Amino acid sequence: MKKNKIAFQGEQGAYSHIACQTLFKDAVIKTCPTFEETFRTAYDDENYKIIVPIENSLAGRIADIHYLLPKYKLQIYAEHFQVVEHNLLVKQNADLKDIKYVRSHAQAIDQCQNIIQKHKFETIISADTAGSAKELSKSEDKSIAAIASKLSAKIYDLKVLMENIEDESQNVTRFLIMGKKVKQPEYQKDKKYITTCIFRVKSVYAALYKCLGGFATNQVNLTKLESFSVKNTFDQTNFYLDVEGHIEQIQVQKALEELGFHTQSLNILGVYESSAFRQKK
Repeated sequence: MKKNKIAFQGEQGAYSHIACQTLFKDAVIKTCPTFEETFRTAYDDENYKIIVPIENSLAGRIADIHYLLPKYKLQIYAEHFQVVEHNLLVKQNADLKDIKYVRSHAQAIDQCQNIIQKHKFETIISADTAGSAKELSKSEDKSIAAIASKLSAKIYDLKVLMENIEDESQNVTRFLIMGKKVKQPEYQKDKKYITTCIFRVKSVYAALYKCLGGFATNQVNLTKLESFSVKNTFDQTNFYLDVEGHIEQIQVQKALEELGFHTQSLNILGVYESSAFRQKK
């Protein structure tokens, strides 16, 4: 049986790696130093899918992703919601009394301020959580700890000194699974779908209002609308849009037709099943 080939940004042990393990058992994985290289991997090789974080429930949108979506025009295959559980990792021979510094990604540091302030740790910013664990594994310094996943502890032979040290328990990252040639699922009445697109408004009065009017009149619900500027300009804006529904549904078709009429450009990124996580209360 042919194995899935999956690429993600970061080192092994990253939360993207955990998402990969959850979705694709025994996949061939490729770690990439940047999101740009991650997207390029799937763009250059249609056999690869990529897993990329799009937003976090605490930190908001993930930097860079919105600019890479229109650049590479990969198609969305699925979405996945991953609960983020931060842990304090140390050398096998280290204890709490030894720790003076804590190293991790800036967002992880921000999300674990209670424990950091309680123990008066000094912080060291790293490129990513798993990378901080990997660096710690190469060091002999017992005074440094890393904030990362339990998977990172297993991979890099580190001790989990404290579990679930995040300030907020509802820390969830939404991931998109994308590829170059993705088959759109056929519409089934008993399933829920998300349609995602990126559009650029025309430079006219009330442009966004006109773009969104079709969704109201056709009773199509928007679950996400986010603006991001066009690179190297200050007067043009792109919008990322998620709507409930399948593009084969007539009300979604009509809403998108009206959207297209009022936009300078419109790119449908994908139609995919809505994650069961969205239905959780």
